[in-house]
Amino acid sequence: MKILRFYIARQVIGGTLLALLVLTALDVGFAFIAEIDDVGEGAYGWIQALMYTALTVPRRLYELFPTSVLIGALLSLGTVAENSELTAMRAAGVSVSRIITSALQAGVVLMLAAVLLGEVVAPASERQAQNMRTFSHSDQIQVGGVGLWARDGNDYLNVRVIMPGLRLHDLRVYRFDEEQRMTESIRIASARYHDGEWQMEGVVRSQVSVEGVEVEQSDTETWDRLLAPELFDVIVVEPRQMSAWTLARYIGYLRENNLESAPYELAFWTRFTTPLSSLVMLLLAIPFIFGSLRTGGAGQRLFIGILIGVGFHLLNRMLNHMGLVYGMPPLLAAVLPMAVFLVIALWAIRRVR
Repeated sequence: MKILRFYIARQVIGGTLLALLVLTALDVGFAFIAEIDDVGEGAYGWIQALMYTALTVPRRLYELFPTSVLIGALLSLGTVAENSELTAMRAAGVSVSRIITSALQAGVVLMLAAVLLGEVVAPASERQAQNMRTFSHSDQIQVGGVGLWARDGNDYLNVRVIMPGLRLHDLRVYRFDEEQRMTESIRIASARYHDGEWQMEGVVRSQVSVEGVEVEQSDTETWDRLLAPELFDVIVVEPRQMSAWTLARYIGYLRENNLESAPYELAFWTRFTTPLSSLVMLLLAIPFIFGSLRTGGAGQRLFIGILIGVGFHLLNRMLNHMGLVYGMPPLLAAVLPMAVFLVIALWAIRRVR
């Protein structure tokens, strides 16, 4: 039975990886073609366009994972069924439930890979891609080893985290005199632009002079000048660039300040539903393998897989947007598409003989 489980798992994982490779290659190709229109703006050239597209690959892999699992399972297990291997397994006394369990074990491995990709690799890569694209178009701001760097006269600003709504976290301001000697270092926990002013929290000032360093602290300060607010409009951290942990912290911040948090709550819950959708897509593929599709060709299975995958994607996007527009609870908007397809999959599996 171990050999059989390994064989089925290998078929599912191999088919999924092949489908993921093909779908991602197509998606990346179209994305690169779309970037060609921006080539030549500022320092954004062919190399930058290629690098930007390459950095978005992890996010595209993550988004295409459920559909790839569906298509990969249909093609790989469909081939097994077409070769009468499933018939031989059942004739040898292997039940349908055992075959499904073996396939789901492979699905769990794929789900864990999707979680790793979506929580660790994709957010960091997507932020780097956006930063590179933004800074290639503008020479007013630069990205350094840690966060964003900007200069305003003799003041140098470093911002570690930029959130929507002109909210900055973990800032450092370094001030120099005309002879380029540092006179003051300011560390700021957070800043928010409101009513034409920057409202600072957790300010620690270090005055530098020949006598030494004098430190002052204040809970809040209001500054008239920091940087032009429009500079931050194109470099905010979007929900898809945040991990679930970062989203949870930011949602807490928004709630504490009575700010709109629904888009970020929806993004938070989709961090869980996207990997789980991979298992649902795998369950949805199994009834077709035992049903009439087992005698169909690869082209027929591919068509069915694409049709279901597109349907799931459209339903998911539609319900997500409707949830935001009509005030649906973010958890319900994120879970409902997956739940609908899960019910269909379980109903179809029960009909398998």
